[in-house]
Amino acid sequence: MTGPLGWLLDAQVHVVGSPVLVREIVGNVFGLGSALLGLRRVVWAWPVGMIGNALLFTVFLGGVFATPQAHDLYGQAGRQVFFFAVSVYGWWRWSRNRRSGGGEPAVVPRWATGRERLGLLVAAAVGTAAAYPVLAALGSWGPLPDAWILVGSLLATYGMARGWVEFWLVWIAVDAVGVPLLLRGGFYPSAAMYLVYGAFCAAGFLTWWRTSRAVTAARTPIPPTYSEVVA
Repeated sequence: MTGPLGWLLDAQVHVVGSPVLVREIVGNVFGLGSALLGLRRVVWAWPVGMIGNALLFTVFLGGVFATPQAHDLYGQAGRQVFFFAVSVYGWWRWSRNRRSGGGEPAVVPRWATGRERLGLLVAAAVGTAAAYPVLAALGSWGPLPDAWILVGSLLATYGMARGWVEFWLVWIAVDAVGVPLLLRGGFYPSAAMYLVYGAFCAAGFLTWWRTSRAVTAARTPIPPTYSEVVA
């Protein structure tokens, strides 16, 4: 294949003596751009992230798309597909909120309820347990951490669409597992980006936490003063 698309599919650079696909770097840049827009609660976070998902899908299926790494990470590839699907939902939800919010940000951060948190924990445990044997049977390298990265990423993306502050914490847990797995697999740009994501998610968590507190305070009615009660 020739032209810009052919160049994107084939171009490589060398990092510490190892070949790295340009599309892995570009895909992660789009992912970071999506995270930055998500921090600011901008609707464009979703389509920007979807471009990154499409590129990274081709990176983690080395046997199909001729990547230089020796390992196929089916969980990492599969999560790009699910990301894309969940992002359609997030794009729709934030766009609807934006249209009905009169120019306000697309989502208002809030803490998940106790029931919603329990649902996240159950989904994380059941999802990881279900994904592990599937990924192991497919021959995915590091199937257990790969299973958690897949499931945790989907839960974090869904939490972002819902506006839950906790979604940043789920991302941090994903990054903590993803960095060593990707380093061992030779996916160095993705591992480096996971480190950046981890620091960024900590900042994002604090930002959304403060915003949720401000929103809660603004919505809490001020109790009347003594003179108002007497009057």
